[in-house]
Amino acid sequence: MGYRELVGWLFSLRRLGSKPGLRRISHLLSELGDPHRAFKAIHVTGTSGKGSTTAMAASILHAAGYRVGMYTSPHLSSFTERIVVDGQPIGVGDVVRLIESLRPIAEGMASKPDLGHPTFFELSTAMAFKYFEERGVDYAVVEVGMGGRLDATNVIDAEVAVITNVSLEHTKYLGDTVIEIAGEKAGIIKPGSTLITAVEQPEVLELLEGICHDRDAEIYVVDRDIRYRRLRHSLEGQWFNLQGLRDDYRELFIPLLGGHQLRNASCAVGAVEALSLHGVEVPPEAVREGLRKTRWPGRLEVVQRKPLTILDCAKDPKAMENLAAVLREDFSYDRLIAVVSISRDKDIPRMIRALASVASHFIITRHGVMGRAAEPEAIAVEVERFSKPYEIVEDVRSAVRRALEIAGGDDLILVTGSVFTVGEARCLWFKPPN
Repeated sequence: MGYRELVGWLFSLRRLGSKPGLRRISHLLSELGDPHRAFKAIHVTGTSGKGSTTAMAASILHAAGYRVGMYTSPHLSSFTERIVVDGQPIGVGDVVRLIESLRPIAEGMASKPDLGHPTFFELSTAMAFKYFEERGVDYAVVEVGMGGRLDATNVIDAEVAVITNVSLEHTKYLGDTVIEIAGEKAGIIKPGSTLITAVEQPEVLELLEGICHDRDAEIYVVDRDIRYRRLRHSLEGQWFNLQGLRDDYRELFIPLLGGHQLRNASCAVGAVEALSLHGVEVPPEAVREGLRKTRWPGRLEVVQRKPLTILDCAKDPKAMENLAAVLREDFSYDRLIAVVSISRDKDIPRMIRALASVASHFIITRHGVMGRAAEPEAIAVEVERFSKPYEIVEDVRSAVRRALEIAGGDDLILVTGSVFTVGEARCLWFKPPN
């Protein structure tokens, strides 16, 4: 079978849904020789910002001369984006080879009642860790899929954990309160490790401090132990000063927009500096170069200047609120035309409330992930509450083309609501790798 057929089989496993727990992933990895024990790791979770933080930390370690694996999800345009070594996505041939090696193991597990068939994410995680072992990575920076404690990635014994922030998400699996969700995310904190966090709620910070005390782990907090100050910004990125755990940095630059990315950058720098507590040194020059070279598409990404067109993967209320704040504070435009599709399991009313605070006109559409997209009519009901004009265009690419048709030269087009939405729109400007 070829790449498309095998990846199609892998994606078909999404029908199994999410199955929190470590039994299946542990069995898979055991069959592969426990590759996750071959490298050290930084483990990143949070309601939002974990992908950006992962990308920045990986880029810094690579700039310091280490061989670095990066595992993130979901992808924008190609499955290969999820598994990266030294900035290069896994090759198609390696994807084929790894799926072919894992498929018979997975099918054998399906016949065992105490295991069952592994999920899409469990198999993807096993592929990533095996590939990292094969490539001889020194460090892997690993983004949690969902939560932390029972996430498939939590088989790694990470020296540094990062919790970017915590708000309500995935309540079906993680709990109905922020404290319950924070407890699940704190499951990635290993005994004797270090936690870097940018959480702001006092009650969440108190919980994390107690957990770290019980596990003999150090905890460092952005705005308390790590401080930053934005200096200036443009459409190319942001410049800022940062007082880290070890060094003071002046005139750092990241090619990512939005003040929230400075909190993510603070987490990334803190995580890399925390490795010095475990005998690893990363020179300040590597921090500077790694941040400057970070690439994380689809996050306030400017893809066109006239009319100004921005793609952003905001997929939950907190991310949408951050996005709206950035658009109000850092951009000027006549009208904001929002092209939006949201997955059905999200808090659509809160997301539209945040977006309606800046949008003048909505083009509501439907991303193409089968069974995941909310009906455009359901989104329209929320838009109507704010008396905003809207139209419905059935697919994402046609919706973006419609926005480009009606936009004036000084308008801003924003494509948002889901990683899936942005991934489909981005193909209008960038050809997918495969």
